[in-house]
Amino acid sequence: MRQLFVTVISLVMLLPTVAAEPKQAWQAPLASKSLLLDIALTPAGKLVAVGDRGHILLSTDGQNWQQAQVPVTSMLTSVFFIDANTGWAVGHDATILKTEDAGQSWQVQQYLPEVEKPLLDVVFKNADQGMAVGAYGQVYRTEDGGQNWQYEFHGELLPVEDVEYLEELKLEDEALYLDERGSILPHFNRIETDGRTLYLAGELGLMAKSNDFGKTWQAFDEIYQGSFFDIVRTQAGNLVVVGLRGHVFRSLRNGTPWQMSKTDTTALLNDVVLVDDNRLLVLGNSGTLLVSDDDGQSFVEHRQADGKSLVAGVWFQNKLIAVSDVGIKTITIDK
Repeated sequence: MRQLFVTVISLVMLLPTVAAEPKQAWQAPLASKSLLLDIALTPAGKLVAVGDRGHILLSTDGQNWQQAQVPVTSMLTSVFFIDANTGWAVGHDATILKTEDAGQSWQVQQYLPEVEKPLLDVVFKNADQGMAVGAYGQVYRTEDGGQNWQYEFHGELLPVEDVEYLEELKLEDEALYLDERGSILPHFNRIETDGRTLYLAGELGLMAKSNDFGKTWQAFDEIYQGSFFDIVRTQAGNLVVVGLRGHVFRSLRNGTPWQMSKTDTTALLNDVVLVDDNRLLVLGNSGTLLVSDDDGQSFVEHRQADGKSLVAGVWFQNKLIAVSDVGIKTITIDK
């Protein structure tokens, strides 16, 4: 998920749920102007945005938006499509939804309000194999297109001292061990694939990669202790990661050490949008929009006059279609 600002992070992570059963999302006339947290461009060229109160919006032109039929009112944080028709959305209450009609309607695959932890991102390798990740190191995996989701705990992403602590606790108190295990990992904010390798970005400077679709992970050496909110492999083959206080780091495809790129901003950075071989955009809070024409080595700021936070975006018909705390925004960027 693309984090909006610190208060929203707290809301996403900690807001308790009282509903035992999901409720149908209300058809809101102004849904396209409400808080939205992610947007995807399907292989068929359709735009799908998700956000507050279970809102899912669809568009084929980026201007006219239709609200989908959604069986939950939980805040939705991320959306992913594997083909033109099949996609998943995740969010609060450990909710996982699936569509098989290009987003027109959605079915609940998982809804666990008692967990009181949101899922923040979702990715699929093919129509069967997928993963959802979220707060406190939550990981759910499916091997059958989401008919069944299994929880996983990835202790290999813990420091050695935390692993030893859990091992000792398990011998002393099994119930306390299980409780502690549920909150000891950092938040997993983003999971990305380049078609071969999975990348994970999270809280406390967490970055990791997996070559077996997330069954095992190898953490990168720590380069920063703050949170990261997006990690991508650029079209030039290099890695770019963004996070708190304007931090952008870059590693070349041959595995060179991470280098910090100068951004001249201290805004929280939410999302990276790839445009072409060398151009990429970084979206952030307080109207922050950074443009790089050298694959992330340097940036020019195109701050938005309204100061609204840009949470996520896609490049569509030579324009940036972004989601924000005031809904859909269309932004033209000069060459």
